[in-house]
Amino acid sequence: MPVRPTAAYSALLTAALTATALTGCGSGSGSSPDTLKVSFKQSTDNSVKVMDTYLADIKKQFEKKYPGKKVEFVPIKAPDSEYYTKLQQMLRSPRTAPDLVYEDTFLINSDITSGYLKPLDPYLAKWRDWGQFIGTAKAAARGQDGKTYGVPDGTDTRGLWFDKRVFEKAGLPANWQPRNWDDILAAARTIKRKVPGVTPINVYTGKPAGEAATMQGLEMLLYGTGDGKSDPLYDSGSKKWIAGGQGFKDSLKFVETVYQEKLGPDVSDALDPNFSTTIRGELLPKGKLGIDLDGSWLPQDWLPGSGHEWPDWSRQLGLASMPTQTGQAPGRVSMSGGWTWAVPAKAGNPDLAFDFIKTMQTKDNARKWYIANSGIAVRKDVAADPAYVGAQPGIKFFTDLVSVTHYRPAYPAYPKVSTAIQEAMEGVTTGDESVEKAASGYDSTLKDVTGDRVIQK
Repeated sequence: MPVRPTAAYSALLTAALTATALTGCGSGSGSSPDTLKVSFKQSTDNSVKVMDTYLADIKKQFEKKYPGKKVEFVPIKAPDSEYYTKLQQMLRSPRTAPDLVYEDTFLINSDITSGYLKPLDPYLAKWRDWGQFIGTAKAAARGQDGKTYGVPDGTDTRGLWFDKRVFEKAGLPANWQPRNWDDILAAARTIKRKVPGVTPINVYTGKPAGEAATMQGLEMLLYGTGDGKSDPLYDSGSKKWIAGGQGFKDSLKFVETVYQEKLGPDVSDALDPNFSTTIRGELLPKGKLGIDLDGSWLPQDWLPGSGHEWPDWSRQLGLASMPTQTGQAPGRVSMSGGWTWAVPAKAGNPDLAFDFIKTMQTKDNARKWYIANSGIAVRKDVAADPAYVGAQPGIKFFTDLVSVTHYRPAYPAYPKVSTAIQEAMEGVTTGDESVEKAASGYDSTLKDVTGDRVIQK
């Protein structure tokens, strides 16, 4: 069975990532007032160039609009969890800090608290397009001090992707829509019994999967427990985190069932940090996965020019919303996050960086990006544009989930809380821990990382 990394291993990994980050940034952003350094997350799949292609076009537009200015890209090619580590190492020094960085909304408050990011309010006050952004997207980039530290480039929702080819072989309906968790497990068990050689269901899990395990995995379950109104992770009234109660244990039990009954991937595959690339690039296109609990962005890997072109995906895959635990109101659940463009506090060219954001976020460029990366629009003018709504199958389905979606409590402690969730998931996935022991371990870690600001519910 895989084991959790030792402290020594973690220290070595951090040191290696630090070295990589420092070397990758050269002499730092302040080396030339005419050169803008832009850092972003590059896909670990060499054939997926969605972000690279989009940014290359923006670079061309920017350099034409601002003669004499040059854009230099500093891509970080790594799984999510490693990307965050490398980025934070870069942000610590003026020598290595880029001028513009791509920040996941779940990490932004942690980086704000660490003093890594610059407030953008003086720029936003003079930018007319800021009024087009929806309130929830703006809030995701706002610090606890009330200032805004990033410009969102879209949001996302999550649901169940299922393979109609596999379902047909299993005798399951092509218009499948589970009413509760039991329906999902029943379908997975049917696939296991009737379609050998196919993984029945994928639920991301464990520390190697990083935030994908937390958000596509446990939170898609946890936020479907209870009444669907109160946040099961954080109590805003008392400003305390919530210990792992019955809903948390039930969510872990679902994960345990998937892996104990061998309905999911082999544990060694599930704990591979690059497994999401395998899902999108191999298992789904080849009909080797029945059900995938995943995000709205998947089609970006299958569009023309993506390297994994799959023109038939919309005919071969079905979409179902994730049901609540027992089908209780509102009956379905989703989680939303998204990414922002932020300016490091130690950036050498912050004015130029915001000019680059404005270039990316014209209505036309924003629409191009939402369509290219299968994102959900956060600009009102783009969301109402027929060219966006009808751009590809699935956009309407995932946009409609915004009405039942939830946002993570992205406070400074959240990244550590997320890691504690991943550890609990990994314990029940490998079978090293019972649900009770994993939940108890989570509670203990939660107290440590939040300064004992924990309540029972």
